[in-house]
Amino acid sequence: MKPAIKSHIVVLSAAVLLLSSCTEVAITGRKQFNLVPDSVMHSMSYQSYSEFLSQSKLSTNSAQTMMVRRVGANIQKAVEKYCAENDLSDRLEGYNWEFNLVEDKSLNAWCMPGGKVVIYTGILTVTKNEPGLAVVMGHEIAHAIARHGAERMTQGLIVELGGMALSEALASSPDKTKNLFMRSYGIGTQYGVLLPYSRTHEKEADHLGLIFMAMAGYNPNEAVDFWQRMAAAKEGPAPPEILSTHPADSTRIKNIQELIPEAMKYYNP
Repeated sequence: MKPAIKSHIVVLSAAVLLLSSCTEVAITGRKQFNLVPDSVMHSMSYQSYSEFLSQSKLSTNSAQTMMVRRVGANIQKAVEKYCAENDLSDRLEGYNWEFNLVEDKSLNAWCMPGGKVVIYTGILTVTKNEPGLAVVMGHEIAHAIARHGAERMTQGLIVELGGMALSEALASSPDKTKNLFMRSYGIGTQYGVLLPYSRTHEKEADHLGLIFMAMAGYNPNEAVDFWQRMAAAKEGPAPPEILSTHPADSTRIKNIQELIPEAMKYYNP
């Protein structure tokens, strides 16, 4: 094959791959580039989730645990309803939802790809009530629905592992790949090239989370109160927004206030 023809084929193949790997985030409509199949993310998620639970202490507070699972189930139903009404049910294929409360004083929570959710007992001191917990649950589940984990994983493979294919990365650099996966759903902090995407993801998760909590029967206005309490609960000065993967508290609250009228259209108490 002539070099010129081969070069054109390579460029065309790359263009086809780029186009086929671009998807649209539900609700916001943002285009995202994703090279990691959901099936792979789910497989890694379920393994990592099991390992995490085996090394953590589940809460023995039955009332709080029941609340976490009740709110989780309500948000899950809202997500499934939204996807069904908008021809997006394929986004939930392979999901195996699970909601657990872990004994940890950290103000933290996360949702792995495939619907594996962990709430830390520490954040319950800020959520205060069930609607406050719905704010957190909606936000974390929104990260999974928007495929932020796979998008971050794709970015990491390109930036940190030189564009290495996931299968090759798992074979040649399993520890780095696992660490990259752990950060892809919010554990760990990433500065530098990936920073703008992380702030975009946070804003997007706030947007989707408001819709989901409203559909689940929780008043979206609770989000403003929660994030005000969260800002007050943080220890020490927050880093400048340009150096943080999360938006500044004032920026986040302002964005949420602007989104509430849209979310209220979905609210059915």
